Amino acid sequence: MTTITDTLSIGEVSDRTGLSVHALRFYEREGLLVGPVDRTSGGRRRYSALDVDWLLICVKLRESGMPLAELKRFAGLVREGPGNEAERLHLLDTHRRRVDAQIAALEECRSVITWKVGVYADHLARGEANGLWDPTT
Repeated sequence: MTTITDTLSIGEVSDRTGLSVHALRFYEREGLLVGPVDRTSGGRRRYSALDVDWLLICVKLRESGMPLAELKRFAGLVREGPGNEAERLHLLDTHRRRVDAQIAALEECRSVITWKVGVYADHLARGEANGLWDPTT
């Protein structure tokens, strides 16, 4: 059984996850946690290490662009317990493929930017701006 010393306050969880206190309350209200958050006798939230681990996963899924509806679906599947692992895998794999496509697009953008930086650096090193785009000409 978890004791009060094994749990964290909402402020401590905010510090560990980077989520604001408001966001933590939102996650709870929207059903994005895999279990209920314990409360003290005074009604203050007390989070377990498992809650923090789950929230850290949620943060990465959201940072990587997972829509809130998909995160809710994933949390719901986890809450349901064993038997839906294939659906969880499909959801995560679909998201991974979307992230892979975003990474590929960003790498292509970086390549163009790197090329353009080289063009400007070369021209500046030669002391000439000839050949660079000039909207006034």
